[in-house]
Amino acid sequence: MSATTIDRLDQVDAGQWNALSTPWQPFTSFEFLAHLESTGCVAADTGWIPRHLVARDAADRLRGAMPLYLKTHSWGEFVFDFAWAQAYARAGLDYYPKLVSMTPFTPVTGRRLLSNGHDPAVDQALVAGLQQAVEDCNASSAHVLYPPVAELDTWAAAGFTIREDCRFMWHNHDYQTFDDFLAALRSAKRKEVRRERRRVAAQGIAVEMRRADSLDERTWQAVYAMLARTFTLRGHTPYVSLRFLREIADALGPSMLVSLASADDSAVGAAVFFRDQRSLYGRYWGSNEDIDCLHFETCYYQGIDYCIRNGLRYFDPGTQGEHKVRRGFAPIRTYSAHLVADPRFAGPIADWVADERNDVAHYIEVASGHLPYR
Repeated sequence: MSATTIDRLDQVDAGQWNALSTPWQPFTSFEFLAHLESTGCVAADTGWIPRHLVARDAADRLRGAMPLYLKTHSWGEFVFDFAWAQAYARAGLDYYPKLVSMTPFTPVTGRRLLSNGHDPAVDQALVAGLQQAVEDCNASSAHVLYPPVAELDTWAAAGFTIREDCRFMWHNHDYQTFDDFLAALRSAKRKEVRRERRRVAAQGIAVEMRRADSLDERTWQAVYAMLARTFTLRGHTPYVSLRFLREIADALGPSMLVSLASADDSAVGAAVFFRDQRSLYGRYWGSNEDIDCLHFETCYYQGIDYCIRNGLRYFDPGTQGEHKVRRGFAPIRTYSAHLVADPRFAGPIADWVADERNDVAHYIEVASGHLPYR
């Protein structure tokens, strides 16, 4: 068993890759990753250079894989290591390039060691392949972002430093209706949610959750303009293109959704979601103007209602934002694993991560005290 790098996902068979990505998740699927490449969202000029690892056996059969990118910056990851890069710069050294395993621009927990059957031999081949890739690419470090808890022991045993962070997740406690969810909240919070939803309706706005592949070209143009406006307001350009969204909508079918807000037959706001068999994932949001409470309705309440109606267990609305707590999203730990090649930096960074872990634990404890449930 050995692992080697490839610089384009289309160098492997789509069906063989997807057979490794079980349980299936949209963000590690061949379709999602390959369309990022074919539409130019992931390329050298965006600072995400594909270096995927593939593990094959003696018969040249694909046995494992890892989505992997050579990065020339730290944007689009949401596991912030800018301070580490600054430390390298102060020492007169280059922090970039570095290697990152995740789905670009997608801070969602998912398997990074892809194999059919969780074969330890495959895992070890991929880990060794990543360590070798650090040397081959002359990278400062390797970063495995948002791996599941089940992978942490493997990364720790290979000498990776495990880092913790916090995000927010909604859990479906067998609610049958949205009112059942509201009944679980304290009275004041229940009234607040209802008031926010009424404000949207009172402005003549209707919101519906639609399959993304049902949107026509005119609607997609309007949706993308609103998503781009959100990025612009935050000082960034959009990570993904309209072409990518259109193509991945057709590729994924019912697994991609858009919460579309309309007034007078015109789109005024939208949020893009993806789903698998258990979870809903909120990804992008935008509006054509600032509309009271529309963000909460399109991004959170529509998603919660969809999960209840479709029997999904979890709703991951995206990173950051303490305002999610008061709307029922509980703080949970997320993880990353880091291998720093230079021992002069590896030790201090590990110490820094250990101190940060205490801060994260305190933050989760405090945030949990503000949950709205009875």
